Amino acid sequence: MLNALQVVTTVTVGLMVGVEFSVAFVMNRIFGALPEDSDQMARAHGGRLLGALMPFWYIGSLVLAAGWAVAGWHLPGTGLVVIAAALLIVSVLMSVLLLVPINNRGKTWTPETRPADWKEQMNRWDRYHYGRVAVIVAAFTLLVTALA
Repeated sequence: MLNALQVVTTVTVGLMVGVEFSVAFVMNRIFGALPEDSDQMARAHGGRLLGALMPFWYIGSLVLAAGWAVAGWHLPGTGLVVIAAALLIVSVLMSVLLLVPINNRGKTWTPETRPADWKEQMNRWDRYHYGRVAVIVAAFTLLVTALA
């Protein structure tokens, strides 16, 4: 049972890292190269789509990592899982405190209703997102290392 929990946790966090890495380093660059208002409209659509999914993914990843830490408390490597879970808590806090407020505004914007500083707000979101990606990559790395 513990082995299944370890695999599900690692795969879930790994997929989340892949999606968030892709958003940071691929999708936003593609969106930025689109003509005229397409960048802002693509970000708004992405904010609606991923904004609905990611809370479950982040909280689910944290719950899985915490479950692994509890179930494997007696095993070597559990300290790494605990640190990974702590980093996932940090990623949730970063999301709620820094990224979600910007995303909630941005996902409602249209070319007609967006504020004059929309690009600055999106750049701020990007900077926070880079930090969050670094945190979840570190968590994923610790989970993989705990398996070894």
